[in-house]
Amino acid sequence: MSEVIFGSVLSALSTGLGAFIILFMSETVTHRWRDNLLAFTAGIMMAASTLGLIPEALKTGGFIQLSIGIFLGVLVLTLMEKNIPHIDLKHSKMGIEFDEKAMLIIAAITLHNIPEGLSVGVSYASHIQDTGNLIAFAIGLQNAPEGFLVALFLVNQKINKFKAFIIATMTGAIEIVMGLLGFYLTSYVDFLVPYGLAFAAGAMLFIIYKELIPESHGDGNERTSTYSFIIGLLFMVLLIDVFA
Repeated sequence: MSEVIFGSVLSALSTGLGAFIILFMSETVTHRWRDNLLAFTAGIMMAASTLGLIPEALKTGGFIQLSIGIFLGVLVLTLMEKNIPHIDLKHSKMGIEFDEKAMLIIAAITLHNIPEGLSVGVSYASHIQDTGNLIAFAIGLQNAPEGFLVALFLVNQKINKFKAFIIATMTGAIEIVMGLLGFYLTSYVDFLVPYGLAFAAGAMLFIIYKELIPESHGDGNERTSTYSFIIGLLFMVLLIDVFA
């Protein structure tokens, strides 16, 4: 129990860790750097889902459970995307009021963090050695650049740096709640474990292909973003090889 709490808090607070950088920045960053960050996190998530979550789902269940879980994850993310306002962190509209803008960002980013929190909780419930720590670390690595980009977006909209830091940090807080929920559900209903792992993998794959990769290619930086994606994937593979 203590491990899932620690892992959930670690992955969630990584959002604030990334956002913390914004307090010390005097200038904004280029589109190239932002695109490379997005692609790097996509590589991390790809390795975590295909080399961590999917193999464990097959071990604890089978191909049918894996397929059902992945499609459920994709379906849920599809429904969320259709019904939750999506704000592009680099090309958003200008001129709306702070309250509306803040609420849109909090709603969109926070709700999109739900599958990530579930991923951490379900991974700890699988009782497979180090899977929980590995997924929590992967999600944390993904959350840090996300927190930075959210805070950067807010600062670019003339919002106070400290307020931007607080808002960005709070968007990750829901992962703690969802981590505990995922852990309890799959711990007490054992047959849900492979479905939960596959659901998390499906949600992550959707985010990678629908959000991170297209956004990292949006400003003509396809080649460097591709390199960053590969580096992120290899970095996560190294961690899996060393700690798994």
